[in-house]
Amino acid sequence: MMYEDMKVKVEHVIDKDEVTDEYITDHQQRQAFNKWTKSFTRMDHPTVIQIILDKSHDKDISGRLMPNLIYVSRGKSKTSPHHFKAGALNVLLRVSAVMTNAPIILTQDCDMYSNDPQTPLRMLCYLSDPALKSSLAFIQFPQRFHGVNKDDIYDNEYKLPFEINPMGLDGLKGPNYVGSGCFFRRLALFGDPSTPVAPEIPELSPEHVVNKPIRSQETLSLAYHVASCNYENETKWGSKTGFRYGSLVEDFYTSYRLHCEGWKSLFCNPERAAFLGNVPITLFDGVNQCKRWCIGLFEVAFSKYSPLTFGSQYMGLLMSLGYSHYAFCSFWCIPVTFYSFLPQLTLLNQVSIFPKISEPWFFLYVFLFLGSYGQNFLDIILVGGTVRRWWNAQRMWMIRGLTCNLFASIEYLLRSLGISTYDFCLTSKVVDDEQSKRYGQGIFEFGVPSTLFVPLTVAAIINLFSFLSGLTGFFSGNNMEGLGLQMILTGFIVLNYLPVYGAIALRNDAGKMPTQIIIISTFVSLALYYASSLCLWSNNESSKH
Repeated sequence: MMYEDMKVKVEHVIDKDEVTDEYITDHQQRQAFNKWTKSFTRMDHPTVIQIILDKSHDKDISGRLMPNLIYVSRGKSKTSPHHFKAGALNVLLRVSAVMTNAPIILTQDCDMYSNDPQTPLRMLCYLSDPALKSSLAFIQFPQRFHGVNKDDIYDNEYKLPFEINPMGLDGLKGPNYVGSGCFFRRLALFGDPSTPVAPEIPELSPEHVVNKPIRSQETLSLAYHVASCNYENETKWGSKTGFRYGSLVEDFYTSYRLHCEGWKSLFCNPERAAFLGNVPITLFDGVNQCKRWCIGLFEVAFSKYSPLTFGSQYMGLLMSLGYSHYAFCSFWCIPVTFYSFLPQLTLLNQVSIFPKISEPWFFLYVFLFLGSYGQNFLDIILVGGTVRRWWNAQRMWMIRGLTCNLFASIEYLLRSLGISTYDFCLTSKVVDDEQSKRYGQGIFEFGVPSTLFVPLTVAAIINLFSFLSGLTGFFSGNNMEGLGLQMILTGFIVLNYLPVYGAIALRNDAGKMPTQIIIISTFVSLALYYASSLCLWSNNESSKH
């Protein structure tokens, strides 16, 4: 009832473009809403701090005191960088230090919620352990999600980075921070375990004891001061203290720097999920989110703090390789792109590039293929996955290679050359009923006319016609022995791309492949085919001469 009442108020305020007196109940609210003027915009506005609940006197219906609940909207200005999520976290870190300065901090994404009231007790078991306490920076719980469809068609669970790999890293210095479901020791964000970095004012020190009420004028004035948009100028925030700046993946970068400073982390994976969150229900949202992560990882990979150079000096070889595995993951687009196009284009031209079935080298290729996919299959099954979920996970690995990995690599290269690209954008949290219905049915959503889908559609078209051409040659009695591996690879990719073919030719709903993407992809496919044929013909002519 309270939520519905608030929703009606918000809608009325938006319609009228002002907060009228009927919605203001006290002087503190009037002070807050008076800041909402005509010049108040999303990217340019003053700080707003509102105490919604005060643990000293606010009670629930049973008479028990409620915890503090404080709304913070940090000040923003077009002339000052705000550093996205890392900047928001640092403002919250400072405001909470001024008001309560609790020694433990939980970071949560806006769509995550607590699923187990025992989670804080599990966390305290580790943070209270004398053997761990001196060097333990944070405890990371795996990201788990509700609303995932039966077979997880978009691999939203990300079993490898969120559950499997952290188990291995837990045997070294610990897992990386994944942005949500993580408990930090406040002290860990202020220097290394042996040499803390003193903040610019004593009230921000992790050792500071708050002895003033949160509603006192002195406390509120200081909170507004540390939340202002220019507070961090000429300070160590984002470089030596707090959550670190320099990458779109502030979570990965912050934990990497903490591990380099000598801190350790711990992976806690209880049977009951500690936290649950939402997942993208369209392919575009999923790969667009992944593209943002990949660009941020490139920012770490090619910075002066690169895991291969800086990390190996301060964390050791194994831990630096673990971080490098993530930082350079977008380079998977190179082999995925080659294997999606080169064997198929040569198969269309009846040119063999792999060993014949009768040659010993053929079995090496088969062994590497089966070994790689077999290991991945075993990993997924051992953490509770199913065969269908494994199949969708490896399919999404191929799709990401031709979409978010490829475009992230191109976009980062363009940025490095000083060429402007699209701005940072968030993953949509809005749920469309029809999209939700199709997602529940396990139907892929391609309804957005995005260039991200062009390489994927081109690969699907070329692989299909290449496979059909190979089958035609086989049934026509042509000698296909030297093209056996290419036929197997192409058939495997065609099988993976069945949802793409359905979206191109068999569907009429809003989630089908947009017509303009099909047209562009068809022209690109024809251009690639004729270009490859011309190159192979020129090569043959040169060989004859």
